[in-house]
Amino acid sequence: MTYSFQKTFLCLLLMFSMIGTAQAQFLAQIGLKDSIYSELLKETRVFYVQVPENFDSNKKYPTAYILDGEILLSALSVTQSFYSGGFLPDMILIGISNHENRNRDLTPSVVEPSYAPNGGAAAFTEFLSSELIPYVEANYPVTTYKTLIGHSYGGLFAINTLLNQPDLFVNYLAIDPSLDWDDQLMLKQAKEVFESKSLNGKSLYISLNGQLHMQKPEMTLEDVMQDESEFTLFAKSNMAFAELCRANSQTNLDFDWEFFPKDLHGTIPLPSLRNGLISIFKWFQMERVELFNIPETPTEDLIELINYRAKKLEAHFGYEVAPYPEDLVNMSGYMSMDRGQMDKAKMFFEQGIHYFPNSANMYDSMADYYVANDDLESALTYVKKAFEISGSDYHKGRLEEIQLKIN
Repeated sequence: MTYSFQKTFLCLLLMFSMIGTAQAQFLAQIGLKDSIYSELLKETRVFYVQVPENFDSNKKYPTAYILDGEILLSALSVTQSFYSGGFLPDMILIGISNHENRNRDLTPSVVEPSYAPNGGAAAFTEFLSSELIPYVEANYPVTTYKTLIGHSYGGLFAINTLLNQPDLFVNYLAIDPSLDWDDQLMLKQAKEVFESKSLNGKSLYISLNGQLHMQKPEMTLEDVMQDESEFTLFAKSNMAFAELCRANSQTNLDFDWEFFPKDLHGTIPLPSLRNGLISIFKWFQMERVELFNIPETPTEDLIELINYRAKKLEAHFGYEVAPYPEDLVNMSGYMSMDRGQMDKAKMFFEQGIHYFPNSANMYDSMADYYVANDDLESALTYVKKAFEISGSDYHKGRLEEIQLKIN
């Protein structure tokens, strides 16, 4: 089925309304359920959409697609909530349900005998690229900057996608991936791909759980590669793939690998989501934020820092992005006013208006700046703009109040 852009947002607004009225029964509800009929797979596919906490319908957001979304979306949402802003960008999260036909969709080759159909990763990748992703981009406020996350067979699928269709996503998180699949098929493919392809601009994070041997809990990383039993094949495959990535730096793949000795295959998704996302978005983390808090920092230095970060984010995302959250810019402006640093305050409010042109609050803040400088005519101009955007009784009243003072 298909939804119009307006209908999708109506559903989102209704969801927020329901969350507000259901607080007595539920602390939180994760993900708006949606679905699409796949002509390729000949079946309806369910997915869940989670928007950022400070969702703004006037903005577009990068996306993170997570496989096994009915299980893992809640963990991804919590991670996003705690680390957004300073560590991670706000993203719209897409939780793809793999409850049915999981083995078929996520494995890259047919292996027999098997307890379930397998080897359908190519068809599932085509479903993502030609049906699901275009649907999401047509019906939700998203950009083309995408991250793929998978655990176990989902991690296997993520690496298979990186090797065979690397341009489908920018970032790949393979959490405890099942790289032992089909006699280490991904290692064989990777050797060929790494020799012939550039993966410049792509990021891959791989994690490994602490159960290195199925029967010997005392097994260490140093012992794994020397063990010849099948009980270490899962860990050996993971470690060998990581070493292959490190040895082929000419691909320019941004690669990170992490071992979680205290976690099992079933518990590793949560710490991997946290560390993996922070690793992949390490370039997003704010630099020199202490300069905002030091009164002696020259305004010119702050402008230089803001411009540097704006250019850096644009280089990674491929489009203009506000270098700092609106609240931080706005707060910095008022903090400068409190210190009597009016030029610096004006600079922050101007930057806020530039990067958040649809924010009534930023225009209202600039009006406060002009009121503090006894320039009521300029304050009136900015309050008028704030009222045009918000239409709120607050801005209407403030408009009338300033007009009375002028008259």
